[in-house]
Amino acid sequence: MEYKFYGWQGADCAPVNPAYSKIKNPRQLYDLLSGIWSAQTCAPRMRQDWTPKNKTLGQCSITAFLAQDIFGGKVYGILRDGGNYHCYNVVPTAGGDRLFDLTSEQFGGEKLCYQKNPEQFRDVHFAKEEKRLRYEALKAELEKALGL
Repeated sequence: MEYKFYGWQGADCAPVNPAYSKIKNPRQLYDLLSGIWSAQTCAPRMRQDWTPKNKTLGQCSITAFLAQDIFGGKVYGILRDGGNYHCYNVVPTAGGDRLFDLTSEQFGGEKLCYQKNPEQFRDVHFAKEEKRLRYEALKAELEKALGL
């Protein structure tokens, strides 16, 4: 199967968190989240533009931090117009770093630069209560789908 998210071909890292051992790799996480992402988990400023055809819109930071919970690694951010950061994951493995961006398809054909971006931290992102609540909702729905 071919995916549309950036880095899908090399997204071969296993969970470091045993609670999520049912998820074999980021591609499988993407498959699970595809049925969970919604307007309610979308960033409020983008919610009016969210559709099932653009399901990753406004989901980047909450998705990247959830992927970090599962696979470890770090979250980095690409500075966007307006001062917001688009978040993605880098996970170290024995075979080298695995960079993947589960929500990149929201940008269509736009090429994003995944080099020399600043690390992002959940305490900064989740200082916004609405973002923390969206992350908790996404995580709860994932755990429900996994039967946890």
